Amino acid sequence: MDRQGQKLSEQLMQIMLLAFAVGAFATGYVIGSFQMMMLIYAGGVVLVTLITVPNWPFYNCHPLNWLDPSEAEKHPKPQVQQRTSSSSKKKSSKK
Repeated sequence: MDRQGQKLSEQLMQIMLLAFAVGAFATGYVIGSFQMMMLIYAGGVVLVTLITVPNWPFYNCHPLNWLDPSEAEKHPKPQVQQRTSSSSKKKSSKK
């Protein structure tokens, strides 16, 4: 999943969960059933999970172009130099 696919997945999740929450609350209020409200919302959560969690092809519209291994060898990664710290000397105090 590319970066724009992640953004799309997040937006779909938020919109759909809000829609299911409002719909479940309205249905539960009209019917007068808390159990029905929770079942509708739970079904919505399951549906949203099935839509947003798997890596569906429409989330991969903008794939990342990785560097070829042959090109990576031409441009080696810079080495981090480790600093050698001088040994710290403990100061002794005289009384």
